[in-house]
Amino acid sequence: MQNDALILATRHDAVLHLALNRPAKRNAVNDALVAALDAQFAAIPDGVRAIVLTGNGDHFCAGLDLSELTERNVFQGILHSRSWHSALDRVQYSPVPVVAVLHGAVVGGGLEIAASAHVRVAEKSAFYAFPEGQRGIFVGGGGSVRVPRLIGAARVADMMLTGRVLDAEEGLAMGLATYLVEPGAGLAKGLALAQKIAANAPMSNYAVIQALPRITELSPEQGLFMESLVAAIAQGEPAAKERLRAFLDKKAGKVEKGQ
Repeated sequence: MQNDALILATRHDAVLHLALNRPAKRNAVNDALVAALDAQFAAIPDGVRAIVLTGNGDHFCAGLDLSELTERNVFQGILHSRSWHSALDRVQYSPVPVVAVLHGAVVGGGLEIAASAHVRVAEKSAFYAFPEGQRGIFVGGGGSVRVPRLIGAARVADMMLTGRVLDAEEGLAMGLATYLVEPGAGLAKGLALAQKIAANAPMSNYAVIQALPRITELSPEQGLFMESLVAAIAQGEPAAKERLRAFLDKKAGKVEKGQ
């Protein structure tokens, strides 16, 4: 692990912790950071079953680093946006689940990164915004696709048009996060969730993060058919058969309230 790396990687058994590492810039995203994120998710080490994504310093990510924004023509702008799409597609369609831990600013490109994760834990310091409308620009890292799927297009339009900033409680209520914890408790919660996820059957995890979002985009008839295919594939795995036998033999725990 190199402390001057744009992304710090730390292994916790089957969990890989990746930390955005530009704290002096509030982890604002430049081209190099996007490339580093892409590279990390393109080469996930063997044995990793879940990933925790955080930001070093006081903020998760304050968005695009406008100080490094260069003049681009239309074609260059398209290619730049598509480079973000490629990197964040690697996150969303990672072979293993990704837990994002959010604190401080989760703004612009930071919110786009967070939306590409599968589970989001927010500390009470987290706040969300899409200031692109005030900057005279438009989201380009997948925010117009992923974030409306979480909170609806009307809320995203409100954020972009008015500059509205959502606090952590509002973000939780709208669906930007699925867990809310006290300041400083996010990483521990994220690692605990990732370790729990890592203990699942790999094929089951893969089906959830790969098939589920695609099924929701299909017509009901097509979605139900794909569900049948994925269910049959998952239950045919040796790990699934072993876990089902353990449950039937009363060797596995039952679902309890508060789990």
